Order: sequence, then structure tokens, then C-alpha cells
Amino acid sequence: MTDKLHIVDDLRAVPGVAESTLDDASAASLPADAPLAPWDCDSTGIVWLSRGRDVRATLDGLLPPDGKAAVVLGGMISYKRTPVGEYREVFGGVGLRTGRDVSVSIPFMAVDSKDSVVGGRQNWSLPKVIASFTGEPESRTMTASGDGWTVRVTARPIGPRLPVKTTGRVVQAFPDGVLRSAVLTGRAKSRPAIVTVEVSSSGQLASWLRPGRHLGAIMTSTTFTLPPMQ
Repeated sequence: MTDKLHIVDDLRAVPGVAESTLDDASAASLPADAPLAPWDCDSTGIVWLSRGRDVRATLDGLLPPDGKAAVVLGGMISYKRTPVGEYREVFGGVGLRTGRDVSVSIPFMAVDSKDSVVGGRQNWSLPKVIASFTGEPESRTMTASGDGWTVRVTARPIGPRLPVKTTGRVVQAFPDGVLRSAVLTGRAKSRPAIVTVEVSSSGQLASWLRPGRHLGAIMTSTTFTLPPMQ
């Protein structure tokens, strides 16, 4: 019992926005562990970009201290293959630019898999919580709903589908205060799209994961690897 309580406390200590708070009941219902990194995944998704102005002030210390908040990256993802099976995900991240280096820090993430909640929090300090989902990227509309918040996206293609490489450095603060990073690598087919985003929340989610029409893409045949944090 003591070990279980310590694990729950560690999972709950992962930093995130209010919408990513792991409450007592949810934390107590989680499995004791999940597969260790690296994770190899296949997925489809809808992603979009919006402006990063004033994001640091809104997120109030949840981002790494260095780097300009250049853009906000949002996504609705449907995972077809992972170490914990199929699940769906919504996330909001901030692209940070330091000189020529660009990284992404993710203060909001929700999924419909308890195993993914544990794996994300233990492996990469990703503040995953449980949410419910409707729709799929292939239908070009998805909705995610959690405790006091809802995100809905609709994508309208505006260009051809092209092969792309997916590479990016993810930087997260761990409960001990140390920043760690991992480089995601993969490939996908990307089709440019206009993504209409609707966000409602009892917290501040809509103030930085902004509603409106944004440039984005429909991602298909996506295969990637996310290694352990270093």
C-alpha cells in the first residue's frame, strides 16, 4: 500500500495546467505501472498552429525558463499502435525558440487510456489525464471532453497529401524540478488544412490554446518513436 501511495504521489506531482490536474479518484484508479520508453507508435491526427504571444504570462512558470514562446501547437491524435494499445489524445504544447534551436513543451494533454496516463507521466512527465472522445481524424472532426473542459476541432483540407519527416525535441519539467528532453523521430503523410478549433473551459485553457481558424494539417500514416528523457 505504501509503494502504491508513493507512485500515485509521483504521478500527481507532474506539472501541468489546471485542466491536467489528476484528481484523487482518477489517480487511485490507475494501474501501478506502464511500459518504459522508448514507445513506437502509429497514428493519425489533426494538428494546428496558433500565435504564441503572451503565452508565457498565461502559463505562469509551467514552461522552461529559456526561449521565446514562438507558437502554440495543438493536436487531436488517434493512436492505432502503441505499447498500451489503441487510444485517442488531445494536447496543447508551446514551441520555444532559443537561437536556432526549437523545442516543444507540453502543459496540457488528455487521453482515453489509463495505461497511457501512467506511461506519459512516468516516462516523459507529460501531464496526461482521462478524457472522453468522439470522432476520428479521418472524419475530419474530433471532440475531447474532460473535467470542466471541451475541445472540438474540424479540419478542411486545402492541399495535397505529401510525405514528411517528423522530428522534434520535447522538453518537460519533472516533479523534481529538473528539465529533461527527448527527440521524437518519425515519418508521416501531411495534408495542409484549415482547422477550426472550439475550446471551452472553467480554467484558462481557451486563453492560450486559442479558439478560431488556424493553419494546420491532417496527418496520416504517421509512425514515430519517442525515446526516454535524458
